[in-house]
Amino acid sequence: MSKLRTIFMGTPEFAVPCAKKLTEISDVIAVVTQPDQRSGRGQKFTATPVKKFAQEKGIPVYQPIKVKADDFVPILEALKPDLIVVVAFGQILSQRILDIPKYGCINVHASLLPRYRGAAPMQWCLINGEKETGVTTMFMNAGLDTGDMLQKSVVEITPDMNLETLHDTLSEKGAELLASTVQALQEGTLERTPQDDSLSNYAPMITKETGRIDWKKSAQEIHNLVRGLDSWPGAYTTLDGKLFKIWRTRCAEASVDAAPGEVVNLTKKGFMIGTGDGVLEILELQAPGKKRMSAANFVCGHSLDEHTRFDVLD
Repeated sequence: MSKLRTIFMGTPEFAVPCAKKLTEISDVIAVVTQPDQRSGRGQKFTATPVKKFAQEKGIPVYQPIKVKADDFVPILEALKPDLIVVVAFGQILSQRILDIPKYGCINVHASLLPRYRGAAPMQWCLINGEKETGVTTMFMNAGLDTGDMLQKSVVEITPDMNLETLHDTLSEKGAELLASTVQALQEGTLERTPQDDSLSNYAPMITKETGRIDWKKSAQEIHNLVRGLDSWPGAYTTLDGKLFKIWRTRCAEASVDAAPGEVVNLTKKGFMIGTGDGVLEILELQAPGKKRMSAANFVCGHSLDEHTRFDVLD
């Protein structure tokens, strides 16, 4: 069975395992990724993780500002790919692009479609307290994650799983599923299942404001927010106008009478904070201008009093 001529479109670290797997099972003739971005204190241009991988493999890289621009689409057409694979690319493909490959365009999406369409499915699965998620391969159409589903891989979300762990798990699962999907495509056994739009919901882009903690919510809801935003942008709260990031928490079993945002059970080992329902144990946090640290180290190095109240949203 001859290898398919493929183009890979992807940008972040999440997409790298899929890019690697595709080079093993097909002839990747080009990689398309987002333009380099400035980062760090020096604001130097930094290549995307997918670009770095492609360069290591000697694969031609294209970085259009707009992939559907009239001066770039002809480049894709001239490459004459059999298949285009898209993983966390970050741009919408036009119908003209979707029509280029002989076998169409396949997307690896980090949720069990039709649930959690959109930019941040992993984060919102955790924030919403889902018990399972996974990856779905689908044929792309002009809609936002609305194409026919092909194959799925289910992953259990454990109670304390955070974004970093879920990201790495789904990234590897996605690569495995992509290989299975491409194999079925070549064998002619790939089945398409239309999505039921009534079962869909939208996973919008995460912003820094998403991480603001509302202490009037339940301990479980706040815990889910914290783990869903670790390691970016992080859940945060304020005290006397200063911003504190909360990185790791645990829903406390202790029966403590505490108002939302109120510090209780303050010891050398750490502290808890009252919520609208239950008490949240703080395990790791970050003070302004400091690095992440355990709650025990924070208590030793900072002045914090019992019954201090972190700011509560109006």
